[in-house]
Amino acid sequence: MISLSVNSLVETHAVASALAQLSRSGDVIVLAGEMGAGKTAFAQGFGQALGITEPITSPTFTLVHTYDSGRLVLHHADLYRLDRLGEVTDLGLHEMVEESGVMLVEWGDMAAEILGAHLEVCISRMPDQDDQRKIVLTANGQTWTPRWERVVSAFAPWQVEM
Repeated sequence: MISLSVNSLVETHAVASALAQLSRSGDVIVLAGEMGAGKTAFAQGFGQALGITEPITSPTFTLVHTYDSGRLVLHHADLYRLDRLGEVTDLGLHEMVEESGVMLVEWGDMAAEILGAHLEVCISRMPDQDDQRKIVLTANGQTWTPRWERVVSAFAPWQVEM
C-alpha cells in the first residue's frame, strides 16, 4: 500500500499520469472514493497521459466508454448505478480487457471480487480542504508485484507513507 497526498487537480492529474506511464495492456484499475472525490478527474489525467485526444467524461449513464486514440485502449467504466454483481458480469469487462487495453473502473470496489487482479486507487477528500486529496494505492493480486518498486519510485514526490 502507498499513501499519497495531493494539493490540487494538477497534482491529481500528475499522479494519474505517473500511473498511466506504468500501465500496460490487461491492467485493471479500480477507482474508489465517495461522490465528488475525484475519480473522473483521475481518469482524465490518466487518459491524457496515454495520449487520448477525446474528452474523457464520466460513463455514469452509458456505463462504459472506450477510447482508442492513445498508446493503449482505455476502457472507462462506472458501476455506480449497478446493484448486483450479475449486472457487472453482464457488462463483459473481462472480455474488454482480454481483447486489449487497460480498464479503469469507477465505483469498482463493489465488484472487486469478480474483477480479478487489480490495483485499487482510493481517493478521499481531506476535511475542510477543497482541493487536497489523499490517494491510497493497493495492489490486489500479482499483476502489479513485478512493477511495485517502479510504482513506489514514481510516486515519491507525493508519498506520505507505505
